[in-house]
Amino acid sequence: MNALIVVIYIVFAIAGLLTLWRIIVGPSILDRAVASDVLLTLVMCVLGADMVINHHIRSLPVLLIIAAVGVFGSIAIARFVARRDNTDR
Repeated sequence: MNALIVVIYIVFAIAGLLTLWRIIVGPSILDRAVASDVLLTLVMCVLGADMVINHHIRSLPVLLIIAAVGVFGSIAIARFVARRDNTDR
């Protein structure tokens, strides 16, 4: 079981690094927004995996807050891009 946990955390770490690379490189704001949503989802998955592996629910409020921040952040970015597209015409 310990080898499986190590593999899971390695996969999450590689996915996180690739997502951070997409946030840094871009090239557009929408690419960065999608990458930040993916990064928030990865953090939520890591916290969920930690809760399952260690048999606790202490991280549940943190998961809910991260989910809310992700939703509100996506809505804010979508509104920003929509306004910018309307002013370009």
